[in-house]
Order: sequence, then C-alpha cells, then structure tokens
Amino acid sequence: MKAYLDSDVIIWHLRGKRKATDFLREIYQNGEYELCIGAIQRAEIVFFMRPEEEEKTKLLLSLFKTEPVTQSTVDCAAQLYRQFNPSHGVDINDCLLAASAIESGGIIFTLNVKHYPMSEVVVKQAWK
Repeated sequence: MKAYLDSDVIIWHLRGKRKATDFLREIYQNGEYELCIGAIQRAEIVFFMRPEEEEKTKLLLSLFKTEPVTQSTVDCAAQLYRQFNPSHGVDINDCLLAASAIESGGIIFTLNVKHYPMSEVVVKQAWK
C-alpha cells in the first residue's frame, strides 16, 4: 500500500523534531508501505528549503516515490476542491494529495487531519 506523507511531516523531521524523526524511522523500517510524496508536496519542501538543508533534504526525498500530477489527478482534485473548500476551507495542494491517494488506494499521514475531510481518503495522524 502506498503511504503519502504530507509535507508537514517531512518538514518537521528536517527541522529536527524528534517525534517526526521517530515516525519516519518507524514507517520506513516497518516495510508495510511504499513511501510516496505528492509532486506538489515535494515542491513545497524543495522550494522553501534552506541552503544548508539541500543535501539532507534531497537524500531524504530519495527514499520516496514522487507521484506525478496527471490529468485524472487534477480532475479528481478539482472535484474535491469544489466540494470541500466552501465548507472546510481545503486548499488545492491538499486536494491534489487526496486525489493521488484516492486514485492509488493509498493512505495519507499528516499532522493536519482536518485538511482531509473526504470520506474516500484514509488519513492518519502521523504522531500525537
């Protein structure tokens, strides 16, 4: 099963949060999931990484399959956005990640579970 990690999880690890590092180590060593990141979430990370984080960030991201944004992903995400933005304020990036998870039958790990109110998506809190 594909496990999509939201950008917040990876950013906290890169910034040295122990719980994030422990979570990533556990999910990586568990072997239950194919680790994935959405193309947009990858962009969020690499666009805003600090110069001193570049090598460490690219090494970490090499452990993940980056899911492309396809036409069907965009179309699915647009439908989710129109449905959930008015009531829940979801953003485009989260809808694109949700669409990737829906299309592949994957799961999303995040710290912002409320960003994914879609019943079609399995979402889990990365840590408490």
